[in-house]
Amino acid sequence: MTEPTAVDAVTASFARMETVRAGADGLNCVLWSDRERALAQARAVDARAERAPLAGYPVAVKDNIATLELPTTCASRILEGYVSPYEATVVSRLRAAGSVVVCKTNCDEFAMGSSNENSAYGPVRNPVDCTRVPGGSSGGSAAAVAAGIVRIALGSETGGSVRQPAAFCGVVGVKPTYGRVSRFGLVAFASSLDQVGVVGRTVDDAALGTEVIAGRDPYDSTSADRPVPRYCDAASQPMRGVTVGRPAEYFPPSLDPRVAALCDRALDALRAQGAQVRDISLPHTDLAIPVYYIVAPAEASSNLARFDGVRYGLRVTGDDGLRAMYERTRSRGFGPEVTRRILLGTYVLSAGYYDAYYKKAQEVRACITDDFRRAFASGVDVIFTPTTPSPAFELGAKSDPYEMYLSDIFTCTGNLAGVPAISIPIGRVGGLPVGGQLITRHFDEVGMFAAAYALENALGDEAHR
Repeated sequence: MTEPTAVDAVTASFARMETVRAGADGLNCVLWSDRERALAQARAVDARAERAPLAGYPVAVKDNIATLELPTTCASRILEGYVSPYEATVVSRLRAAGSVVVCKTNCDEFAMGSSNENSAYGPVRNPVDCTRVPGGSSGGSAAAVAAGIVRIALGSETGGSVRQPAAFCGVVGVKPTYGRVSRFGLVAFASSLDQVGVVGRTVDDAALGTEVIAGRDPYDSTSADRPVPRYCDAASQPMRGVTVGRPAEYFPPSLDPRVAALCDRALDALRAQGAQVRDISLPHTDLAIPVYYIVAPAEASSNLARFDGVRYGLRVTGDDGLRAMYERTRSRGFGPEVTRRILLGTYVLSAGYYDAYYKKAQEVRACITDDFRRAFASGVDVIFTPTTPSPAFELGAKSDPYEMYLSDIFTCTGNLAGVPAISIPIGRVGGLPVGGQLITRHFDEVGMFAAAYALENALGDEAHR
């Protein structure tokens, strides 16, 4: 039997892309694509004598990660039509590994959102149920994987923006350790939290994608100079002797009992694989949302100051001076959620409020990090939690910003602490996917993937029903 070529795979990817775009209920997960360019790259891959790790893999890239040919707009009007003069390191590494970038995916504007309803190009729909959100901000990437357009997609994480949509769409989402993957070419939102993450159809897809993009990058001074293990080899690691922590704060009485039951089943599956499960406490968890929504908007206020209509992107001109041009450009270019966060961030950084808000938030952030450090120092190898408090909600269901922000309550702690985490499917509630989250100590992606492989194998088809 002839092995499928890269051209075959890319052709199939574009065919599937057209199918899910069609009709009033199209997913709207793809913003930019170039079929002929992608096919030309696929033919070049097929012509290579040496087989690369991702040879022939079509991949999707979130629209806030720079690519040379396709636009990088961050799903915002202020960057409409912008094409980067350089490429993100993670994209270059995917290409070097033989993959073909077939599309840029829709996202919440500048990665600010938990539902993918904040895009200037319209909301993304969940492939499992098109009346539901796919999660955000990497909802387009998660939807592209769940819909079968690609097996691997890049997203970005600031407070759970890969893991939460992966959970909502029933796929795998990885947030590596802060510093494990280069941020060069990722449009900055909150620099001390931002990371590039991977969405995969399976744990193996996610492990392979993460392995390819990981490693030191001279263009990113925050990237760590540490060897990158073969993450796919973690599939053979046994769970016997591994201690799994179950933090009480992630299983409050208010948690949907059906989600809690699926989590209990997942923990039983890990026990059956030989792991020990014990209760632990991460006492500062309830402070994570207020800390995150001080730190992230503050850093966003600084990072997004560069979008002013002078150097690139949208410019709304007039005859009333430079300041008025700034105001018109930013008012018309930024959507309401981005504007809200810029205003909030500017406020907490302003004179007289910095110490009371931003500095205090950083102090509490250190306490959250210490919670994880103490848990791992106590003998816990892996922490298990639900990824989200509930399955995907309906489009338009959450008009209150604070209610929307609570969607990240179980994920933003990982970004604040910089630890690696993965979401994998553990079952369904009312036909909608539910994700379970595995967290390990800094730079222990091998242990994280080992537990994820074990849980995926133990649950089998039950993870998707």
